[in-house]
Amino acid sequence: MRHQKKTVKLGRTAEHRKALLANQVCSLIEHQRIKTTLAKAKAVRPLAEKMVTLGKNGSLHARRTALAVLRQKDAVKKLFEDIAPRSATRSGGYTRIIKLGQRKSDAAAVAFLEWVDVAEVVEETPTEKGKKRKSAKTEAASEGDAKAEGKKKKTAPKEKSKDKKE
Repeated sequence: MRHQKKTVKLGRTAEHRKALLANQVCSLIEHQRIKTTLAKAKAVRPLAEKMVTLGKNGSLHARRTALAVLRQKDAVKKLFEDIAPRSATRSGGYTRIIKLGQRKSDAAAVAFLEWVDVAEVVEETPTEKGKKRKSAKTEAASEGDAKAEGKKKKTAPKEKSKDKKE
């Protein structure tokens, strides 16, 4: 029986799990929002909130404790200077999980994990890039059509010549 064993194992060894969670928190600090599976988001959330609590404390000991867990100086610096001060008035609940449905490839539940007190509104830029790419593709396609028509004209006489040989 697994009574009072609340650690989510995520199918990994203890070292791998600690590294995964630390990297996820660092990505959350860097990008303000991460897209991951629901199980990982639920496992990352308590660690992220503990790091914000350490950041609100602001002492040297708290900074070293955060550095021991996260292992990335720039992430700890951003946490203590940017994210923790934004959450100074809040007494917990620094992150939110937004469910996105299931992933197409393996039907895993996917979610966004983001900070509640976001300084800037984080917009999805890939949609803008996608539009640019589509417009570039349509331009290339129209150029390709023009080239293809030219090739068709060039290939048409060859086909006639083949017909003449037969």
